[in-house]
Amino acid sequence: MDNNDEKYMRMALAEAKVALAMDEIPIGCVVVCDGQVIGRGHNLTERLQDVTAHAEMQAITAASETLGGKYLDRCTLYVTVEPCVMCAGAIAWAQLGRLVYGADDEKRGYRRYAPEALHPKTVVEHGVLSDDASLLMKAFFKKKR
Repeated sequence: MDNNDEKYMRMALAEAKVALAMDEIPIGCVVVCDGQVIGRGHNLTERLQDVTAHAEMQAITAASETLGGKYLDRCTLYVTVEPCVMCAGAIAWAQLGRLVYGADDEKRGYRRYAPEALHPKTVVEHGVLSDDASLLMKAFFKKKR
């Protein structure tokens, strides 16, 4: 684990809390390159009525715009919950150098349906502040039920 993983995951958790305040599924994401946050996002699927408006998609788009290119091989993506298959595909196409996520998603996570979806060079770290991410998710869904 990188020394800054908790720092950047806390930023992703702050994005998740923005989503929670908007009554969106509380998932947040930041993309970091050379020690700088170059993209951030949170779920916007309800607000935009767009099933592709996941936190990762928002952050990848912002990071690509910041760098002026589609490849993020020198970057790390921090996301509070394990990416879904769609987001794992985007992470692969962007050739992200590193993926760090908090909580596992046993129902919808990419590892269940497409464990080989990521780019072969992408390094994966999981479990960073997973309890914090899990608590946000559980609180959100408890309120919905």
